[in-house]
Amino acid sequence: MMRVGMLTSGGDCQALNATMRGVAKTLYNADPDTQIFGFEEGYRGLMYNDYILMKPNDFSGILTKGGTILGSSRTPFKTITDPDENGLNISQRNVTVSTCGIVPRMRELADKKLQITLALSLHASTQEKRLELMPVANKYEIHEVIDACRYYFEQTGRRITFEYSLVGGVNDTDEDVRNLCRLIKGINCHVNLIPVNPIKERDYVQPDVRVTTEFKNKLEKNGINATIRREMGRDIDGACGQLRKRYMGS
Repeated sequence: MMRVGMLTSGGDCQALNATMRGVAKTLYNADPDTQIFGFEEGYRGLMYNDYILMKPNDFSGILTKGGTILGSSRTPFKTITDPDENGLNISQRNVTVSTCGIVPRMRELADKKLQITLALSLHASTQEKRLELMPVANKYEIHEVIDACRYYFEQTGRRITFEYSLVGGVNDTDEDVRNLCRLIKGINCHVNLIPVNPIKERDYVQPDVRVTTEFKNKLEKNGINATIRREMGRDIDGACGQLRKRYMGS
């Protein structure tokens, strides 16, 4: 039996609802015994087959995309962290919000002085390269985003996580690592290096292991904590950056 957990705030986000319905239907078509687990009662009607509500004790931590938190007025923090019967009573320190860099919302979140972790999808060390890789850079310049990260740490005391996808020949050079060190110098942070996973729509390739390891070592020599993310799910196109609907069966 396949057991899948889906975390969502539900509600009025039609794009999210449609995507989640598609994912659920595809899973059920692949294995009729699939079970979907979640915590939002109102989301039950959007799922196919069984939808099992999980209890607070079933969760140890939560990772949620910033669009759910930073781009919505329907913030599910109360649902996640409240200790009463309406909440999951999950420690704020076990919640991570990942964002592409929505600066005003990042600052609003900082002002709440919550104890959650902020993870920024950075993926570049200069504005020029981030424009190539991240469309959001057309709206929020890279130094503006980094300043928001500094502000978040000042307000919360929580270490920032920078997600950095390494793309062979694009953002993995010696110059890139030097620029990155200058960019985030002085920030209490951790850099999560992610060798890019291939998808047919892009010609991105992973750096070889030597380049990835040297990139990490150079960060550490400059006093910046860094790790290389362990790959999982690449063999089924379910790794970071790969998960999406390929086709919908009847």
